[in-house]
Amino acid sequence: MGAIGELLRAGDLTTVVIIGAVIVATLAIVLVLVLSLSDEQRRSRRRIAQVVEGSRSIKLSSSAAASLRRSQYETSMPTVELILKQILPRPELLRQRLTRTGRSISIGQYAGACLVVGILAGLIASFLLNRTLPLSILIGIGNGFLLPHLFVAMLTRRRQKVFTDQFPEAIDLIVRGLRSGLPVIESVNVVGREMDKPIGVEFTTVADAVKFGMTLEEALADAVPRIDTAEFKFFVVALAVQRETGGNLAETLENLSDVLRKRRQMKKRIKAMASEPKASAWILGCLPFIMFLIIFFVNTEYVMQLFTDPRGHTLITAGLISQTIGTLIMAKMVRFEI
Repeated sequence: MGAIGELLRAGDLTTVVIIGAVIVATLAIVLVLVLSLSDEQRRSRRRIAQVVEGSRSIKLSSSAAASLRRSQYETSMPTVELILKQILPRPELLRQRLTRTGRSISIGQYAGACLVVGILAGLIASFLLNRTLPLSILIGIGNGFLLPHLFVAMLTRRRQKVFTDQFPEAIDLIVRGLRSGLPVIESVNVVGREMDKPIGVEFTTVADAVKFGMTLEEALADAVPRIDTAEFKFFVVALAVQRETGGNLAETLENLSDVLRKRRQMKKRIKAMASEPKASAWILGCLPFIMFLIIFFVNTEYVMQLFTDPRGHTLITAGLISQTIGTLIMAKMVRFEI
């Protein structure tokens, strides 16, 4: 109480409010996670009991199968998601982005991460910028939206890269299964059993969806938003066209596998050619921050004027905006689409 009273007497109300917000938000998120964990455990035990009981009597009905398919997309924090659905214009798009990461991240957990990151960024900015409330709030909001978005995008790109690297081998496995006399869905199931994740998990999900009553085309179309790669879309279109027109599916998929391998080789060749421009872009992007650190260690008082003087806040904001624009332009220049 003495420390809080001293802060209030010093007029540092902003810091107290921010610290209080951090504590309240952290406690609220921990409470929601604990409650959702126990609720998820209860639902899991109840679902297992229902499946065991159903296996003793009759097979799953079509409505039960549809419910089981939908259950894999349910969030572990249903109350939070119901609230967010009323706020977000299109929550299904956010759900698809989170699903592409391959992690069990719900909309509620993503919103909680945005809240914590935003509050922490605002708190750090408040201390660095001499308790400048408007700029600290702006930095907190920007980082709260940007950093979790970038983290989700990084996880998605990493998973898509692994999936794309595995995909030609998966198609070859399907081709061998077809030529040995297996039906398409059984060949897909073999890929799910034999290959590592993420491709094994996705193909297992497709095979399970077919077992629960969906057609193969519907199951593959349902998997497209979860994977969202051009290679997988080629595969889905090839299967759909072959189903409509007929023909040798094994030969079609073998040609597709060859095209995907050539596409992958072209990507690697372009990546090697673009390595030098990317290195130059990294150097130019990091140079201002490196110079800032050098000047900070050489003459700290000279640099701290940027944080203590309101005009310095304006310069920092303008510099960060221009640096961000320049970085985005350089990133666009060294990015090549095939």
